Amino acid sequence: MSRSRFTLALLVVCCVAAVAQAQKQQFQLKPVLHSVSYAGVWRGHTLLTLDQFLVKARQLGFTRVMLVAKRPHLAPADYDAAARQRLRARIKELGLEVVALAGYTDYTAGMDRPGIPHGEIQAAYVGELARLAKDLGVPLVRVFTGYERAGIPFDQQYGAVVAGLKLSAKEAAKYGITLAVQNHHDIAVHHETMYWLLKEVDEPNVKAGFDAWSPSLEGLSGPELAAAVKKMAPYIAFTIAADYKKFPRYKYDPTLVNFARQESDLVRAVPMGTGFIDYKTFFNALRDIGYNGLVAYELCEVLEGGGSEENLDRTARKFIEWIENYNRSIR
Repeated sequence: MSRSRFTLALLVVCCVAAVAQAQKQQFQLKPVLHSVSYAGVWRGHTLLTLDQFLVKARQLGFTRVMLVAKRPHLAPADYDAAARQRLRARIKELGLEVVALAGYTDYTAGMDRPGIPHGEIQAAYVGELARLAKDLGVPLVRVFTGYERAGIPFDQQYGAVVAGLKLSAKEAAKYGITLAVQNHHDIAVHHETMYWLLKEVDEPNVKAGFDAWSPSLEGLSGPELAAAVKKMAPYIAFTIAADYKKFPRYKYDPTLVNFARQESDLVRAVPMGTGFIDYKTFFNALRDIGYNGLVAYELCEVLEGGGSEENLDRTARKFIEWIENYNRSIR
């Protein structure tokens, strides 16, 4: 290589490195409140209407929200064209932005009855969510893969997830909507398998909603957790956060007059930063891959301190404080 070409190549490398460094310096997390937090889903949790939730989010200091796209909040069948226009105006009036809708899919459901086109049914539901998202000016719909069913060959279930996601992607594409597959259900929950799954689906509007929760329960933290983020980097479009503590479980065995340790621990929700998930490493890795910074917070599972409105509010405010502290720490 001539000296001039070498110099030019070196300049290009330096420019790329400078841009990457600038992106890192500009990175900050953007808190989003998930309406499932006030949907009365878990034992003892307060239930607010959708409008009450929107008002609550603004009062707590959030400017971005994620909405449950089913009852009791935003079921597509409950909102005709006029209702969608009113809701969109209300969201704007409150100074909020809806960054995602939460869809609830399970592409392995009903596989014991192959005569019913469950994949097509799920895809039609996702299509309605995509239509709703477009009407509200929302760019993204979160979806799941599928729970593993006993008595059905695994690869048959995996194939149903691939087929269902491809059908759903085509329905969502009609409205210009991106699907974010959350690493939540059994099928492809591990990041290596999820990466393979998304490559196999091979649809431009199918991305990953990649959370720290699942890999952390799989035993990943520190460099391993960061490596999982970097592996998934080409696909990550969204993430949802919540923190947890694990409690050992024991079962009494009268033949031994003793307790036997159970394989799986009990998991309970706690305020952000007080659980076992290594979020600092996780978010640093997201920063390194140039992620957009959106982090939806869900007050899910049985929560430390209970599910009263006051405790939910207090915990949500702690999340904002945690995010603010993190953003200050990386400046």
